[in-house]
Amino acid sequence: MLDYFAIQDLLSDEEREVQKAARKFLEAEALPHISSWWEEGKFPTQLIKKFGKMGFLGPTIPPEYGGAGVSGAAYGLIAYELERIDSGLRSFASVQSALVMYPIYAFGSEEQKKAYLPKLASGEMVGCFGLTEHDGGSDPDGNMKTRARKDGDNYILNGTKMWITNGNLAQIAVVWAKDDAGKVRGFIVDTSSKGFKANEVRHKMSLRASVTSELVMEDVRVPASQMLPKAEGLKEPLSCLTQARYGIAWGALGALEAVYTEAVGFAKSRITFGKPIGSRQLVQDKLVRMLSDHTKGLLLAWRLAALKDSGTLRPQQVSLVKRDNVRAALNGARSAREILGGSGITLEYHAIRHMLNLETVDTYEGTHDIHTLILGRDITGLNALE
Repeated sequence: MLDYFAIQDLLSDEEREVQKAARKFLEAEALPHISSWWEEGKFPTQLIKKFGKMGFLGPTIPPEYGGAGVSGAAYGLIAYELERIDSGLRSFASVQSALVMYPIYAFGSEEQKKAYLPKLASGEMVGCFGLTEHDGGSDPDGNMKTRARKDGDNYILNGTKMWITNGNLAQIAVVWAKDDAGKVRGFIVDTSSKGFKANEVRHKMSLRASVTSELVMEDVRVPASQMLPKAEGLKEPLSCLTQARYGIAWGALGALEAVYTEAVGFAKSRITFGKPIGSRQLVQDKLVRMLSDHTKGLLLAWRLAALKDSGTLRPQQVSLVKRDNVRAALNGARSAREILGGSGITLEYHAIRHMLNLETVDTYEGTHDIHTLILGRDITGLNALE
């Protein structure tokens, strides 16, 4: 791992082993093929159960429910290594872990936990998370049109969700809808239910090695027993997003390491006017900025893990690190593409793929601007979001 300030010295032996094992596995199983998968617009479904065996799915979930029960830093390092290969791989694991397994663990009944978490942890079952709608990304409450109407011992769901990672892979969807009283409630929906349809989003130029879908629900009948009993409001789905953003804060640094390492290697070997381009001041400035951003970001992520494990983590702290680390990774990928010149636009190198992926990562789970306003509200006590 790129580690200019010896942050590995702050990790436990277990955390270092988790990172080492993840890197070894992903370099063997994914790195040689990722450019082809990305170009073909294909997610490697053959890796799902292998991810489960490696402990990549729900790693912080307790072992009694199938998880590995690892620390926040270990979870972050898994995200880091996944995104060092491709943001699409990390997105798959983030959704499965933070947006499907976490809400079932935190807000589900004991029966729901036992029924779903072990299968999700092993990769036997895939889930997706339905909150965002066509008109409701940054404002999921005000623009939520999906409704859950009570009908005896069932709820009838109607609505559409958009930009749903894993939608066409999933056997279950954690869907958020407003009930008859206008409260946001969560439901575990079987995707084979009558009236449920997933439409894959095509023609993407980002996250191509990831499945993105629209979920359409027309009079989908869901047993009341499939409602998450401890979720009554928008706070619960937003807490799931905090878990996912935490993983993104680490993951983006993996992408930044990938493009930085590639750019350094290219700058030292590419000769112009009799010298490597890495000897030029302008190129060195770009490389130093990338290294500096990665080093600061890794320190922030490590501290965020300590706060998470201590139970004192605030969502606004996650906003700051997601905002800064992702934008740093995106800027770094753009700089790496510049250093590589014409070679930087081909999939023989990794910079352009990471750059295009990070455009999405900078947008989803709260845009850079939205996190800016979340932090501004926290600092001033004044709400610029409304």
